[in-house]
Amino acid sequence: MNKEIILKAENISKQYRLGQVGTGTLSHDLNRWWHQVRGKENPYLKIGDTNDRSTKGTSDYVWALQDINFEVERGEVLGIIGKNGAGKSTLLKILSKVTAPTTGSIKSRGRIASLLEVGTGFNPELTGKENIYLNGAILGMTKKEIASKIDEIIDFSGCERYIDTPVKRYSSGMTVRLAFAVAAFLEPEILVIDEVLAVGDAEFQKKAIGKMQDISRKEGRTVLFVSHNMAAIQSLCTRAILLEKGNIIASGEVEMILEKYLLTDIKEEINKVTNENFVVEIKQKKIIDFQENIKIEVLIDSKIDFDQVIFIDFAILNKLEEFVIHYRMNYDDQSIKIKSGNNTFSFEIDNPGLILGEYSFVFYIYDQLKNVLYWVENSSQFQTSNLHGILLANTHFKSHLVPKVRLKKN
Repeated sequence: MNKEIILKAENISKQYRLGQVGTGTLSHDLNRWWHQVRGKENPYLKIGDTNDRSTKGTSDYVWALQDINFEVERGEVLGIIGKNGAGKSTLLKILSKVTAPTTGSIKSRGRIASLLEVGTGFNPELTGKENIYLNGAILGMTKKEIASKIDEIIDFSGCERYIDTPVKRYSSGMTVRLAFAVAAFLEPEILVIDEVLAVGDAEFQKKAIGKMQDISRKEGRTVLFVSHNMAAIQSLCTRAILLEKGNIIASGEVEMILEKYLLTDIKEEINKVTNENFVVEIKQKKIIDFQENIKIEVLIDSKIDFDQVIFIDFAILNKLEEFVIHYRMNYDDQSIKIKSGNNTFSFEIDNPGLILGEYSFVFYIYDQLKNVLYWVENSSQFQTSNLHGILLANTHFKSHLVPKVRLKKN
C-alpha cells in the first residue's frame, strides 16, 4: 500500500443465508468442504439475490455487499451514505472486524476503534471507568496510557457522576456519550462511527462532530462516518461514497455525492384522499433545494357542480408541527370554481425561505360560508436540502407567515 493509504478494501463481498443461523444445512457445508479440498470455488458464491429489501427474492442467499473497492488516506473523513438496507452497517462491521467478508480483504495500518451500536464493546456489569480501561486494553494501550486520558474521557462524556456505576444502569444516551468519548480519546488511527450518534441529544451530537473534526484535521487520524444527517456529512466529511443495494454507485466530493443521493429520491409524491364530494390528489417533489420555489399541483375530481365560489387554503408545518407558512386564498382576493369532473390547480410559493429540514402540508377546501368541504393533515411530506452545495453562513432563515403564492387554474 502507498504509505499515505491507511485503509484499503479490495473486492469486499458479504453473503448471508436468509432465515438461518449459520451457513445453512449440513449438505451445504459438506458441499463447500468438498469444493475447498479440491481447490475449487465455493459453489454458493455463484448464487444469491441483490440486496433489495423491498422485493421478494428467488434465492435463500442474499448479497449484502458486492465487489466493494475503495481506499482511505490518513487524516481523511470518509462519509458513507445510502438508504436503509444499502449495506452501510455491514461494511462498517467488516472494516471493524466484527464479521468477516465472504470474499475480498481489508488492509489497514494502526488500531481501529468503532462505535457501531449502543453498548458495543461495553460489559454491562462493569462500571463506566472499568469499561474505559477494558476498551483501552482491547486497543493495545497500557494502563498508564489509559490513565493519562481518563479525565478527558470522563469530562467529554458528561457522565462523571455515574462513572463508578455499572453501565447496565445507564440510559442509551449516556452509554453512547461514554462510548464515543472512549473511542475518540484513546487515539486509534482509524475511528469508525455508525448512525448511533443519533441517540445522543443535539448538544452532544454537535460536540461529537467537533471532536471528529479535531482528530482528523489537527491529529491526522482517519474517520469513517455513516449518517442519514446530510448536514453532518456535509460539514464533517472530506469525501463520500454512496451505497445502493450492496454496491458502490458513486464516490468522490461530498457535494457531488450528496446531490446524487438526494436526486435518486427526487420524484413527485402523489397523495389521494377521498370523501363524499371529492377525490383529491396532491403532487409535489419529495426533496427540494432550500432556494427553490415550492410547486404544488392539486387535482380535484368532483362528483358534483359547486355553483358558489370555493377557497383552497394550505399550511406548511415543520417537524414540531408548528405552522411556518400559512396561505389563505381569500386574503389574496382569489377563489376557484369547481365543476363536476376533473379540476386542476397549480400553486407556486415564491422564495419560501425554509431552513433545511422536513415539512408537511395541511390542506383544506371550504365555501363562502366557511363550511369545510375537505380537510387533510400531513397530506404531503417533503424535505428541503442544500442540493447545490451553497456555503451557508447562516442557515436560520426566517420563514414568511403569508408568502407570495401564484395560482394557475388549468
